[in-house]
Amino acid sequence: MDSKPRIGLLGTGPWAGRTHAPALAAHPGITFSGVWGRRPEAAAALAAAHGTRAYEDVDALLAASDAVAFALPPDVQAPLAVRAAKAGCHLLLDKPVATGVAAAREIAEAADGAGVASVVFCTLRFAAGTAPWIEEQAALGGWYLARAHWLGALFSPGSTSAYAASPWRREKGGLWDVGPHVLSVLLPVLGDVTEITSAVAGPGDARHLVLRHASGAGSTTTVSLSAPVRASDAGVTLYGDHGRAEMPSWADAVGAFGTAVDALLAAVRSGRAHACDARFGLRVTEILAAAERFAGAEARPAD
Repeated sequence: MDSKPRIGLLGTGPWAGRTHAPALAAHPGITFSGVWGRRPEAAAALAAAHGTRAYEDVDALLAASDAVAFALPPDVQAPLAVRAAKAGCHLLLDKPVATGVAAAREIAEAADGAGVASVVFCTLRFAAGTAPWIEEQAALGGWYLARAHWLGALFSPGSTSAYAASPWRREKGGLWDVGPHVLSVLLPVLGDVTEITSAVAGPGDARHLVLRHASGAGSTTTVSLSAPVRASDAGVTLYGDHGRAEMPSWADAVGAFGTAVDALLAAVRSGRAHACDARFGLRVTEILAAAERFAGAEARPAD
């Protein structure tokens, strides 16, 4: 890429408007090359608000870009990511990369085959409040247990979230929307998931997971997008040789996305894959798909 690479944006929804576009427009090390969306009028409005160009033809934007960022539903993102990789564009993907293992594998293989770099924007891996904490706990090791929860209230009475109108979130629930956030913390700290010992459906879209990790540690996770508004919360607590460690709070998604842009640029220039790349995104999809199958199995009575 040039000293000031061109990065385009695919997507025009609330996540694109609140996070991706402001971060790309403000980043001093890139040129925000344009916006494409499935609704041309939304792409035009978003591009005008951030001083760039709207494209009605996605291939034209790919041709005008060295890399592209995605703010699209996962199963819209997946085939376009393959298309972008084959066009020679580096990939800044959103989580989950897809909701099917075959589609996620196709992205990873396309990126490898084209020799393009990739980063998956799992917010906690790039946010200033949490990213250093994750690295510190991974370096410490010696963890015995993790307890994680992400209780969103998108679909609860009284919610005012702009993301509540998202059809894919309503269909797939918290397992697929916020589950990747939790796994993006647990996997680097405890190791890969080697066994799903339980995946139980709770109220609404809630799912309760019990996992075994490569380090020997176990983890429990509850995720939901339909928790009561007053109960909404997220956190990860680790227990081990060093006592207890709680993940700090985080904010500033725009800043986190800017850090993800930096990570992609570093991967391009160094030729070294980022730890949170398309292969990582594939592994997260594999775990979530297995948990979904497990939770869908017939429950056994408590007696």
